[in-house]
Amino acid sequence: MRTTVNIDERLLGQAKLIAAREHRSIGSVLEEALQKLLDDEAKPRSGAEFVLHTFTPARPGLLPGVDLADKELMAQLLEDSDADAPA
Repeated sequence: MRTTVNIDERLLGQAKLIAAREHRSIGSVLEEALQKLLDDEAKPRSGAEFVLHTFTPARPGLLPGVDLADKELMAQLLEDSDADAPA
């Protein structure tokens, strides 16, 4: 299909060099470059593959009586929560 587009002179010059070096038409070089761009756009981005789900607890922060600096208390609280967990 024949169409007219405006292309930066520098880019067109580089495309012409590739076409001459590879004995191809300028149209085929531009078509290949556009196809590569479109193929890359269709690929999922690495960030799109992973979604981090977040939540807001009903009561943010520590529960009353919890002291993170108290190792013995923390061990006791963790043991108690393990005992409550179903087997």
